[in-house]
Amino acid sequence: MIGGVDIGGTKIAVGVVDPSGCVLARDECATDAQRGFEHAMRQVTTLLHQCAERAKVKLDGIGIGCAGPLDSATGTLGNVNNLPGWKGGNPVDFVSREFGVATALENDADAAALGELRWGTGRPKMRFLYVTVGTGIGASVILNGKVYRGVDGCHPEIGHHIIDPSGPPCTCGVRGCWESLAAGPAMTEWLRKHSPATCANGNLSAREICARAQDSEEWAQRAVEREAYYLGLGLANLITLFAPEAIVLGGSVMKSAHLFLDRMREVMRQNCRLVPADRVEITLASLGADAGLIGAAQVWHDRFERHGGEVGHEYASDHRGPVSS
Repeated sequence: MIGGVDIGGTKIAVGVVDPSGCVLARDECATDAQRGFEHAMRQVTTLLHQCAERAKVKLDGIGIGCAGPLDSATGTLGNVNNLPGWKGGNPVDFVSREFGVATALENDADAAALGELRWGTGRPKMRFLYVTVGTGIGASVILNGKVYRGVDGCHPEIGHHIIDPSGPPCTCGVRGCWESLAAGPAMTEWLRKHSPATCANGNLSAREICARAQDSEEWAQRAVEREAYYLGLGLANLITLFAPEAIVLGGSVMKSAHLFLDRMREVMRQNCRLVPADRVEITLASLGADAGLIGAAQVWHDRFERHGGEVGHEYASDHRGPVSS
């Protein structure tokens, strides 16, 4: 029985996941990033204890998925845009001390991809990309059934590849990266700046914008069309670079995927000329609202079971490389 922890910029979900990928108990709380890392970790441990009690189980391990950058080998967080002030925090140390079990940390997109690979849409695929669109944009590259890692074991920050250098500034420090143009807050910011004051669009969330677009509100529909364009453009770049078997889409914004998919596919067709883009399957994540928890549990299975219990087998045993910033 594995405890799953999914740490995002807006909320933290925790739960207990059984060996078949079923969530036996779950809970969540606001991230409240400004209250600091230790406050959030105390929330996590409290909720995990409560979930284990409700499920009437003892945890055998804990897997954590968290927005990056982070060092998955040491369990240390880097300079995470959506978690200001948390750099240097170590969720693995904090949680494993509390529960006395082996704990593993992974980038949240990699965690979700591992969940889809084992229990979801990615099961028959050996080469696919998982892209999550929500408060930010995260992506995971699965090659030959394994998470691809770059230099020093790092996770590629695909959400921050630059699409328009004259575009809006991003918290990562550059302008016009994919996240600044197509994450949920980008919809909010564009609508706030461009819609007439008489529309009273203010600071609508991405979910609220999608609901208004569904009801044929003109400026919300414009925001959705723009979102679909930039999502499609970013995905076209990924298809050209990786030529994957499939791209699996998840995250809160993709709950309204029906508003975006046709335009996204059109943009992908227009911008992928040298690879067989029409053979790349574009599909939605299949694990539903619990994808983050199921993926977090799979982080533990992948780290400790796939390698026969040897912690960090795919890293050098003395790996203590610098945390990405």
